[in-house]
Amino acid sequence: MSGAGLGPLLIRAVRAIPLRCPLPEDRRHTSDFGRQDRFDLVLVAVETEQGITGYGEAKAAVGSVGETAALAAAVERDLGPALVGRDARDVVALWEAMYSGPRAGHALRAGWPMPVVDRRGARVAGLGGIDIALWDACGQYLGLPVHRLLGGRCRDRIPVYASGGWAGPEAIGEELLRYAEFGGFTAFKMRVGVMDGDLDRALGRVAAARRALGELPQLFADAHGTMTVPQAKAFCARAAEWRLGWIEEPTAVDDLRAMAEVRQACTVPIAAGESEVTRFAFRDLILVGGADILQPDPAICGGLTEAARIAVLGGAHLRTLAPHLWGSAVLFAAGLQLAAACPNVTVLEYPMGGNPALHEMVEAPPVPKGGEMDIPEAPGLGVRIRPDFVERNRIDGRTGPA
Repeated sequence: MSGAGLGPLLIRAVRAIPLRCPLPEDRRHTSDFGRQDRFDLVLVAVETEQGITGYGEAKAAVGSVGETAALAAAVERDLGPALVGRDARDVVALWEAMYSGPRAGHALRAGWPMPVVDRRGARVAGLGGIDIALWDACGQYLGLPVHRLLGGRCRDRIPVYASGGWAGPEAIGEELLRYAEFGGFTAFKMRVGVMDGDLDRALGRVAAARRALGELPQLFADAHGTMTVPQAKAFCARAAEWRLGWIEEPTAVDDLRAMAEVRQACTVPIAAGESEVTRFAFRDLILVGGADILQPDPAICGGLTEAARIAVLGGAHLRTLAPHLWGSAVLFAAGLQLAAACPNVTVLEYPMGGNPALHEMVEAPPVPKGGEMDIPEAPGLGVRIRPDFVERNRIDGRTGPA
C-alpha cells in the first residue's frame, strides 16, 4: 500500500516482540562472551491506521545473547504509547520527543535536547528500534527506499566483510576461507584478546590467518575492549607485519584516553563505537582522538536518525564509518540504507555467527556476492518478515501476526 505522500500516516500501535533464536550445535562459537548458543533481539513493529507496518530492531546487548524484557518494556510501556496518534512521517520530531520525554516541548523550543535520566541503555536502544521502524513505514507509504528519504544514494553497491574468526591457530585459516566460499568475501574480521589467554597466541592466530588468506584480502582484528594499554601497543607493533586493516576496540571503551594513547602509538588504524550511544558519545570519541573508523550500531546508538547524524559528524572530522551490524536481517537492511546515503560509510559488517534472524526471518535474506551487497530499491527497508519465524521464536507468550 502506498499513500503517495497524501495525508498523515497515523501511528496506531507500537509493539515489541522479543525473540530468542536458538543456534544449532554446529553453528555455535566460543569467544570472550562465552559459548554463544542463541541470538536475542527485540523486533519492533510500528503499526499505522493506513495499514502499513514498519519494522525495526532493538538490541539488549552488543553480542548475541542478552535479556530483552527491560528493552521490550521500554518500547511498549514507556516510549510507544506517547507516539500513538502522531504522524509517523515526523521521524526526527518523534526521535526528539522520545529522547527528551516530558520535556520534549521545552527542548524543541530551546533548540537542544533535555534528555531524561535514562538517556543510555535500554531506553535509547528501544528508541532506535522504533526509529528504524518509522523510517521503514514512511518508505513504504511513499513507495521509496529509505535511502531516498535520507538524501538519495551515493553508490550502487557496498563492500561487506565477513565477521567471525574464533578458531585457534590450527583452524583459523580454514574458517576464514569457508567464509570466502560463502559470499566471495575479500575482507575478514577475526576475534583476538582475552579469549587467547596470552599475546603470543593472539599473534599466532593473526599470522595463521594472514598466511591462509594471502597478500591481498583485508584482515581486521577485534579485541572487544579486552586488552590493557601495554598489551594493545605490543599487539599492534608486533602485528604490523600482518597488515591489519584495523584493530577494533583494543582497550575498554569506558577509557577513551586509553584508546587515544594506543592510537597515537600505533600505525594500525583503530575502530570503535559498537556499544556507544548517541552522537554525543561519538563526539567525545572523536575529540579525544580515540578512533579512525566509527562503528555505530543503529539498534543500539539510537536508530537510523542518530546513525546518520553520527555519519555527518564523522565526515566533518574525516572519519569513515563501518557500522556494527551484528543482528538480524532488519538491522542489516538498515545498515544498507545508511551506506547508500552516507559517503563515508565505506564497508558493512556481515555476521558469520549463523544467526537464524539474519538468514531465516525475512523472505529474501541478504546474501553477498563477490564480497559486496547491492543497494536495494524496494520501498522502506525492503524486508518482508516471515510470521512463522516470529511465532516460532518469540518469548513473550503472545500469538498473532508479526
